[in-house]
Amino acid sequence: MSIINNRKKNTGVHDSVTLRGNKRSFAVAEAHKRLRTNVLFSFSNESGCRVIGVTSSMMHEGKSTTSINLAYDMLQAGKKVLLIDADMRLSNFENTLELSRSPGLSNFLVGDNSGEGLIQHSAAMGNLSVITCGDIPPNPTELLSSKRMKALIDTLKSEFSYIIIDCPPISAVSDALIISRLTDGMIMVVRQEYADKQLLDDSVNQLKLNGANIIGFVVTCATQEHKYYGSKYKRYGYYKYGYHNSKESGK
Repeated sequence: MSIINNRKKNTGVHDSVTLRGNKRSFAVAEAHKRLRTNVLFSFSNESGCRVIGVTSSMMHEGKSTTSINLAYDMLQAGKKVLLIDADMRLSNFENTLELSRSPGLSNFLVGDNSGEGLIQHSAAMGNLSVITCGDIPPNPTELLSSKRMKALIDTLKSEFSYIIIDCPPISAVSDALIISRLTDGMIMVVRQEYADKQLLDDSVNQLKLNGANIIGFVVTCATQEHKYYGSKYKRYGYYKYGYHNSKESGK
């Protein structure tokens, strides 16, 4: 269990950029690096790519911030990392990472793109390799469950050591459950004093029913030990760090 408390006073105005990459405060950066260490130790030292999905039970819990920083910190540790935005219903990666929305994942999955230019590089995040969500499709679930999606991940696994997939919240749609079948491990992001306990339990049960390997929980906006999260899910791995994540900036 990793306990770090670096919550800042909420002034009512929040700049989400300061939570990402080299813009983070020392305390926030160290908290994310501790998460990276825990993730690295979640797998045996075997060759081959590890695919990790990041999700939450609800919106605005900080899953996208967690995904971006985990990928960035993996890159800084010398790993060859790819970040995929699979939240094709509500994405802000292109603005945060200063990239083009398309061509992206949806464009490739519908056959509008052969793969050329699909992987972009974010200078804002140390030249991190990224696949954005692409143009918003009417049928994200069908695209993510397609054979083309599985084939894409299988191909990318030969090029990277870690693939981090930012998934939609589980209580909203089934996309994260579908993606979990393609991963080696799933991380649940839980916003303290915000997440609904019943929805969190339901989300965990749905992941387990789909055979997902839950490798840990990340508690965001953390100020103190929480009996429910700290004890109920300790067996999965419980990583806690505090940062303010407003609805305007977080997913």
